[in-house]
Amino acid sequence: MGALYCAIFEVSGDPAIGLKLGTEERMERYSPIAIAALYTRSFRDALQRMARYKQLTCPEEIKITERGDECAVQFLWLLADRPEPATLVDACFASIVAIGGRGTGRTVHPKRLEFQRPESHRKMYESYFQCPVKFGARHNVLVFTRADVDQPFLTHNAELLALVAPQLEAELSRHLAQKTLTDQVKGLLKKLLAGQRPTLRDVARELRLSTRTLQRRLAAERAKFQQLVEDARRELAQHYLLHSSLELNETAIFSATKMRTRFFAPFTSGRARHPVNGGPCMPIAPARNTRRLRVRNSESLDSGVFTKRTESSANGSF
Repeated sequence: MGALYCAIFEVSGDPAIGLKLGTEERMERYSPIAIAALYTRSFRDALQRMARYKQLTCPEEIKITERGDECAVQFLWLLADRPEPATLVDACFASIVAIGGRGTGRTVHPKRLEFQRPESHRKMYESYFQCPVKFGARHNVLVFTRADVDQPFLTHNAELLALVAPQLEAELSRHLAQKTLTDQVKGLLKKLLAGQRPTLRDVARELRLSTRTLQRRLAAERAKFQQLVEDARRELAQHYLLHSSLELNETAIFSATKMRTRFFAPFTSGRARHPVNGGPCMPIAPARNTRRLRVRNSESLDSGVFTKRTESSANGSF
C-alpha cells in the first residue's frame, strides 16, 4: 500500500492529494466499515467500530488512546518495513475528520496534529485541519478533545446498523478463526500494551470469552498467558526501537514495562537476538548517565548497524 501511495504522489505532484483522497463526500462510495461507523451513536463509537473492523481490509491497526482530556488516533501498518508515505497518512487522517464531520453535522477540528516527518506545507495542513500542527513528533497522531469524540451522530440509525454490523462481525469471526487463539491473544496484547498492564480479564473481554474459557483454551494450545504477555512486550519493544524515535525508557513505558531491568533483560543476556535478522547480537547495557539515548536505525540497517544519538524529549506528544 505504501508503494501505491508513493506512486499516487509522484504522478499527481500535488502535496494535498492525500487530503483530497481522504475527503469523500459521496456516501455511496463509502466502504461498509465507514457506513457502519456513520450509523453508530457518537464519534467515539464510530472510531471504535473502525478500529475493530479495520483488520478485515488490510494488516492495519487503528489505535485509540485516551489520556486526560485528549483522545489520540493513530494508524499502524503492521507489516511495514519503512515509514509510511505522507500521502497515506494524510488520507487516513482526512478520512477520520470527514467521518466525524458528516456524522455530527458540523465541522470537526482536531485539537492538534502530530507528524513524524520534517516540516513541510505547514500552512496547508493548518488551513485544512484548523488546528496546530507539530512536525518531528514521535508518531503520526491525530488528537481530539474528549468533548469532540463524545459528540452524538445525527446519522445514527439503529435499524441500519443492525443490518450492517452482523455481516462485519461474521466476517471478523471467520477472519479470526483462521488464527490460533495464541496468535489472537498476542495480537490483542500488543494493542492493549499502550502504557498499561493488560490482565487476563481484559483480553477475555475483548475476545468475548469468560476468563475460565480463555485459560482452558490457552492450556489446550500449551500456552501460558504470562509468557504471551512477555512475548508481546518484547516484540512491541523491538518494533518501537526499529521504527520509532522513542527513547529507551519511553519504549519501556509504552510496552508497559515499569522496571527498566526487566525491559533490558532480553537484550543484555547471552540469548539476545538481532531484532531484524534474528541473528546473535552484542549484549547492550542500560545507559547509566543522565543523558537519555535514542536508538534509531541507520541507513546501514541491513548490515545490522545501529546509530545512537541523544535528543531532548518533546513534551505533550503521544
